[in-house]
Amino acid sequence: MAEELTTENPETPEESEEQAIKQRKNGLYRGVSDELADSMKSGWADTELHGLAPIAQAAHTAARRAALSARFPGERLVIPAGNLKTRSNDTEYSFRASTEYAYLTGDQTQDGVLVLEPAADEDGHEATIYLLPRSDRENGEFWLDGQGELWVGRRHSLAEAEQLLGIPAQDVRELPERLKEATGPVRAVRGHDAGIEAALTDKVTAERDEELRVFLSEARLVKDAFEVAELEKACASTARGFEDVVKVLDKARATSERYIEGTFFLRARVEGNDVGYGTIAAAGPHACTLHWVRNDGPVRSGDLLLLDAGVETTELYTADVTRTLPINGRFTEIQRKIYDAVYEAQEAGIAAVKPGAGYRDFHDAAQRVLAEKLVEWGLVEGPVERVLELNLQRRWTLHGTGHMLGMDVHDCAAARTEAYVDTTLEPGMCLTVEPGLYFQADDLTVPEEYRGIGVRIEDDILVTEDGNRNLSDQLPRRSDEVEAWMAGLLG
Repeated sequence: MAEELTTENPETPEESEEQAIKQRKNGLYRGVSDELADSMKSGWADTELHGLAPIAQAAHTAARRAALSARFPGERLVIPAGNLKTRSNDTEYSFRASTEYAYLTGDQTQDGVLVLEPAADEDGHEATIYLLPRSDRENGEFWLDGQGELWVGRRHSLAEAEQLLGIPAQDVRELPERLKEATGPVRAVRGHDAGIEAALTDKVTAERDEELRVFLSEARLVKDAFEVAELEKACASTARGFEDVVKVLDKARATSERYIEGTFFLRARVEGNDVGYGTIAAAGPHACTLHWVRNDGPVRSGDLLLLDAGVETTELYTADVTRTLPINGRFTEIQRKIYDAVYEAQEAGIAAVKPGAGYRDFHDAAQRVLAEKLVEWGLVEGPVERVLELNLQRRWTLHGTGHMLGMDVHDCAAARTEAYVDTTLEPGMCLTVEPGLYFQADDLTVPEEYRGIGVRIEDDILVTEDGNRNLSDQLPRRSDEVEAWMAGLLG
């Protein structure tokens, strides 16, 4: 990895800004001759782009901003994208724009800030997106600053950003002073940009800012047509990733769960995407650890693989799918028994997803089936109503049966209880249905043959006008269909 080129340490306060920008983050300097500095200022072609078409979701982001404007009339609203975070020394984590910012703008630029200013006539807001402009070649920023375009790539000019996003754009470096001078009520999305928050210290309150965050979370409960299309793409790519994994299970058996994780990640990357969360590639008893992301264990024939993974599209919409697969392609009798119980519970849960149903209904339906199975198997004393009343099944079912899905894998998490888990389902909502049974390897309350078996089946379900649609139905779920599918891929 190349290091940034820097200059000698300035000796007097009169040293120019050009020299200051050459300073490396770690305080070291390297010499740059005047001749080289002059050479780097000139001889560059004009690369400004003209006539750019708006991004695909421009009309949708405009509608989202209009809804936000209507909710908070007469107030200045500040929504930052966030900044780079240091991973180690002079390297940074990959940047991921805040969900709120990306949702309202379609932009994913680090340091960007969306500001909605109350209109002069007090009717609505005027939106401005504040961004870093193109790197300055005259002062050497583009090649001497570690975030200059020579180091990290070209960024859009402000004029280009306006064409793409449909929002007037200005230099973000001027924004802190403007915010300090601003008057009137202000709300901001916190936790992403410390500099912006510092500029607003005496203008915002935690309570008012939380109301803004909650509104933006609840606004995402119902997906528009663009969002549904992105989720469909994410699910389709995820299905291809699962197929890739099955095809290399023999290689994974020779290495570890990391081969599975890497194989799925490769599918995401070769299609230009990312993963929406850390892949869970849990083989054998690791399947009983709900968020097993170490992925460093053995992959053994005869065990089950619980693969919980999702591709995230370039627009930040993620799938969230789980399949539990027999590593050698065939379920044992006890594995099939447990798997089929979870499948039956998922079927009941999916059937409960429809407009007008309570959000909790699909969880209750799936839990009832699992409780019935546990009583039938003699693992817990019935009747079933008693088990459900006391939640005794939770020893082995552990988690809720699903969650909202969208730009975040656990989307809309800041929504109020009455708007989320106590609400009724509407067309356009997208949620996961993912019941599971987990028998820990050290659980002495179950027969030995159960121990170390964990099964989860998860699909992404869109609420439609007349029921629901399984967006991840490209992957089989029934045990016999899973075996037939794997046989075809394993050859």
